[in-house]
Amino acid sequence: MMNKKLISTVLVGSVMIGLTGCTKASDSMTLGIGDAPLVPVDDYYGGAGVTYTDEGVVEEATATYVSDDGLCEIAVMPDYYDVTLDYENGSRYDVGAAYGRTIPQAMPEFESVMEPYLYDTIRMMYGGTYTPEAVEDRVLTLYDSMRDEFKEELAGLAESFSEGRHGFVEDGLFSYEEVIALNMIPDALRPTACSALTLWGERTETGEMMALRNLEWSLGSEYQMGMTNCVVHMRNGDRSITAIQIMGLLDIISGVNDDGVFAAILDVGTPTDERFIYEGRKCYTMELRFALEEFTTAREVGEFMVGESAEFTWCHNLTLADGNEAFCAEDCVAQVAEAGLGFSVLRDADTPIMEGLSWDHTDSLCIVNSFTTAGNQDGFTGNTNNIVRFAKYNEWVGQFDVFSIADLKNMITQETVEQYEVENVHSTGTSQLIIVDYATGRIQVAFTGSEGPVDNPVFVDVGSYN
Repeated sequence: MMNKKLISTVLVGSVMIGLTGCTKASDSMTLGIGDAPLVPVDDYYGGAGVTYTDEGVVEEATATYVSDDGLCEIAVMPDYYDVTLDYENGSRYDVGAAYGRTIPQAMPEFESVMEPYLYDTIRMMYGGTYTPEAVEDRVLTLYDSMRDEFKEELAGLAESFSEGRHGFVEDGLFSYEEVIALNMIPDALRPTACSALTLWGERTETGEMMALRNLEWSLGSEYQMGMTNCVVHMRNGDRSITAIQIMGLLDIISGVNDDGVFAAILDVGTPTDERFIYEGRKCYTMELRFALEEFTTAREVGEFMVGESAEFTWCHNLTLADGNEAFCAEDCVAQVAEAGLGFSVLRDADTPIMEGLSWDHTDSLCIVNSFTTAGNQDGFTGNTNNIVRFAKYNEWVGQFDVFSIADLKNMITQETVEQYEVENVHSTGTSQLIIVDYATGRIQVAFTGSEGPVDNPVFVDVGSYN
């Protein structure tokens, strides 16, 4: 049985016990509690009365739009846009251009929704003020570092969308450079939050692996991100990918290739005294797309990304699974490694973790927004968000002997989203909850819509990865 009520001070106390090796974290977690009585702050579980099943809801399209050359098809679904890009019958440039022509047909308000969101993101990254020249230099420098096939694809998208407009001007219309910038938010403009859990073997009813990913992303002041959820089927023979995405993006935030390799990004960031470097660096979200196109196992993708990691812009984690193995690629950028503050490693369930952290379950792997390998860059000390979420996952996994897909849904959605007394896993920043079921090959997604995150969201079956 699941506990339906927790006391925040009790949880904090349990985290302190499990993190005695992280002095600053322990100090920060006391927060003056001392010998004060334990007082319930609220009932913050919202799952009562909702019954999930192993299956997801299958939606029907309300409209379908196809580009004149047939290279892009966008089906408008109740909760997302279902996009198919055909690389088998057109060049990379032509596919990007077809996508750019079809988006305004399927979503006429796309520019008026997403261009303001882009500038909100830019201002957030630059602390409120920015110069267009600085943004353009950063974006185009990183664009030049991309592989030629991706540059061609983005050029097609940007040119067809911008219709000759250039520069960074807030006018409700996308320019060439703004479209490029939209495609490198995690690389050039801001980090992202997230968490992930992979279960297999004795932890699952079927014995087959199941992967969960909670994407936390700035949703916008009017939940603009909830208006642009999409699933992109990149049809390209044995290099095909299903990307769970945001409309207009061609990189990988979360994706599964046709071999079943699931990969998704989770921010870690760099220490505050290490400056952001983009000259001579690469977009890790595009390199991840290349790896999903190129490789057939999670290990191969992880080893490639770890090998490239010094050249990326931000330290980050990648959750990786393929039905047989699961990993976290802890990707450390050059300036952090050179300062002796961290290192890159492909972590699995047997990798020793930081002293003081507790993970008590076999056949499972948990990831939050910190490296976790012993001796690596520490994003837990002093960070209650990472500490509490990791501890919650550890507690929750222990409350089930084995997991069904329905159990996994109930676990991740059990919290009431709108509360502020404790750190949430399913939070006000949750954009997408993704489950990959290796017993069936199906992908299910709970999309946050234009109303913002809700308790007990609907999980939609968005298809198979093969």
